[in-house]
Amino acid sequence: MIPLLKVEGIHAGYSGSEVLHSINLEARDGQVTILIGPNGVGKSTLLKAIIGLITPTAGRLYVEGKEITRASTAEIIKLGISYSPQGATIFPSMTVQENLEMGYYTLSGKESLKSKLNDVGEIFPILKARMKQKAGLLSGGERQMLAIGRALISSPKLILLDEPSSGLDVGKQAVIFEKLLELNKSGIAILLVEQNVEKAIKIADQVYLMSSGQMKFSGEPARLTETVLSSVFGQ
Repeated sequence: MIPLLKVEGIHAGYSGSEVLHSINLEARDGQVTILIGPNGVGKSTLLKAIIGLITPTAGRLYVEGKEITRASTAEIIKLGISYSPQGATIFPSMTVQENLEMGYYTLSGKESLKSKLNDVGEIFPILKARMKQKAGLLSGGERQMLAIGRALISSPKLILLDEPSSGLDVGKQAVIFEKLLELNKSGIAILLVEQNVEKAIKIADQVYLMSSGQMKFSGEPARLTETVLSSVFGQ
C-alpha cells in the first residue's frame, strides 16, 4: 500500500547549515505517527520541509505517491496535508472565527466555509462558543485548540502537529491528547512531534526517534525499549 506521506533520504537545513541527514519516514492513512527526540535535533525542521516552508537540499517527499519535494505550501495543503506549528501561533487581535478562516484561504470554493467552521466547533465546543471573541483573550489550552482548528479547516487527510501540548499544565495536556484521539478516530492521520514521550507513545501506531538530525529508531511502540530511549535522551 502506498503511504499517505513518504519522506525519502531528506537533507535540509538553514543558511548552508545542514540539520537533517538522510531522513526516512512514512505516515499511513488513519494512523498516528509520532516523532520524538531531544530538543534541537531537527524534528520541527522536518515538518517544515514536509509542508514546503523550507526546500530540501537532497531527497524526495511524496504524498500518496505524488512527488511534492519542490511543491509550494499552498499546493501541499490542497493535496490534503495541513500544519500546526509549535507555540499555538495565532493572530491575537483577530476573532476566533477570523483565525479559523485563515486556514481556508487556499481552498476557496472547494467546500462551504460555514460547514467547516461548524465542524471545528463540534470538535472544539469552546471555540464554537467564542467565535466572535478576540483570540488574544483565550487561555493557553484554548489557543492550542484554535491553532489545531485552523489546520483542520482545510479538511486534511494528514495533519502535522508540532508539540501541541507544550507549555500547558497536565490537565490541559490531557484535553489536547483526548482531542487528538478524537481526530484520529474521525479518519484524520496525524504526524505528531511531541516532548511528552509517555503520553505520545500511548496513542501512537508508529514511532520515529531522532537524534542529531538522524533517525535512530522506527517501528511500533512496543519495540521501543527503555535502552533505546536512554541512549538518545541520556536518562
